[in-house]
Amino acid sequence: MKNTILSIAIILIALTGKSQSKEFATAMGESLGQYTNCKSIEDFQALGNKFGLIANAEKAEWLPLYYQAHCYIIMSFMEPTDAAKKDSYLDVAEKSLAKMIELAPNEAEVYALQSMFYSARLVVSPMERGQKYGALSAQAVGKALGLEASNPRAKFIKLRNDMGAAQFFGKDPKEYCPQASELLASWDSFNVKSPLYPSWGKEQVAEIVSGCK
Repeated sequence: MKNTILSIAIILIALTGKSQSKEFATAMGESLGQYTNCKSIEDFQALGNKFGLIANAEKAEWLPLYYQAHCYIIMSFMEPTDAAKKDSYLDVAEKSLAKMIELAPNEAEVYALQSMFYSARLVVSPMERGQKYGALSAQAVGKALGLEASNPRAKFIKLRNDMGAAQFFGKDPKEYCPQASELLASWDSFNVKSPLYPSWGKEQVAEIVSGCK
């Protein structure tokens, strides 16, 4: 707890400095480096709240909102049984997503994450929410791919959605294995715009490929 408070204090001090863009990059970089240490819902919540602090200090930046939403979406997937908790985490993510879309309406990463968010809403109650949120997720990832057809996270989210839908309707999701292998092979050829931009997803695709064998 003391370490969390100390790191939050460091972020706040850094972002009130004179060289704000440099301090922003520093605070973001340090926070992004903590992803690998997140193992529990509490870990992701603490990290998501750090990104929330950065977003409050840097109101013109969409990336801290992205990562805050990302953390809370992951928390929803990690919550084992409590539907109300899942939705409460997604409520936080939804607010960040709305602000993010206003700030970066032409960024493919924004809509890829929005698609992931809608899938998380669906997972809370698949029978009741499947039709609505399945369509919204497909629409969002379609917009992401329309903006940036080579975006690997958008391709991964569409692949995962397609495999999930296949399984739900009693089809063999392994028909998508060739797509997964192709995506994994081409992953590193995508040029990330900056070190602060999203780059996650390769490990998840590798797990899909491994499961196909």
